[in-house]
Amino acid sequence: MINIVNTNYSGEVLERLLTLAATGNELVEKGLIHVEPDVADSFSIPRLKGSTMLQKRKEMPVDSDSKGNFSYSERTLEPKNFMAFTTFNPRSFEAVWRPFQPKGNLVFAELPPEAQNALLAELAKQVKFELGDHFINGVYADGTDDTKLFNGIVYRMENDADKTVVTTTESTMIGRLKALRKKIPTTMRGNSGLRILMSIEDFDTYDDELSAQQLKGANYTDINPERFKGIEIAPLANWPTGLLVATICGMDLSTNLWAGVNLASDADVIQIDKLTNAGERYFFKMLMKADTQIAFGEEVVWCDCRKAEDEDADSGSGSGSGLGV
Repeated sequence: MINIVNTNYSGEVLERLLTLAATGNELVEKGLIHVEPDVADSFSIPRLKGSTMLQKRKEMPVDSDSKGNFSYSERTLEPKNFMAFTTFNPRSFEAVWRPFQPKGNLVFAELPPEAQNALLAELAKQVKFELGDHFINGVYADGTDDTKLFNGIVYRMENDADKTVVTTTESTMIGRLKALRKKIPTTMRGNSGLRILMSIEDFDTYDDELSAQQLKGANYTDINPERFKGIEIAPLANWPTGLLVATICGMDLSTNLWAGVNLASDADVIQIDKLTNAGERYFFKMLMKADTQIAFGEEVVWCDCRKAEDEDADSGSGSGSGLGV
């Protein structure tokens, strides 16, 4: 039994919840991002580059013959504080947990493991869903806006001056992917971690275009491979529709996508207790920290067609002739 009064959750259930919350989003599930755990304040991502070093052979080279150098810089993960906080009345769940109720007058003096697991599993699903969106689309701002918790990967890429921007007027996904691929540096082409990130809606459009071709692509009962010209495509539910990005992905240190989390630095990271001593409502509180970053802007090939799609949608509204046929 786990006593609900003045007790913080811990043990196996807490560990399971924290793991789901930290890694249960699409970027991690698909192996696209490296998650650095236990980042309490900040974490530096090392970036080392070398310049041209080869030259003609000399019998007695001296220091002045040196050619090339090493350039070292860092980018920082600085997880921001946020939390999950909700209140509930345990009596609302009496019918659900009736087989597990302890004997005595105080029906919920102790919360059985089965009831605990049900609450934590539901909390984990909701936290996983919300964190997954913030990891991709998050934007941080000071103040009380609960939608601006920390900066996501799209924000980091969009505000990096070193990225390669692809400009195209193509309206088809195949045309846009061709334009994107042409801009991918040859040094990235052979990297096994190269991925094209896009929304599921955009991949569905790409899949339909391939299926519509007479001599290529799968038939309408099958899904085409998630690839373009040998480059693996990663469709993401939370990714903005109309945005295509090619970059180096993975879960090891060679990836271009990084995240820092710290979900277990405080003793009260997950706490359940009475909201007031005289009341029946309880609160559920979970403290978290998270941030994202990219290592190299040069490894981001950015094709943003969102503005063009919005303009097409606006121009198409109300344009009917009103003639019946």
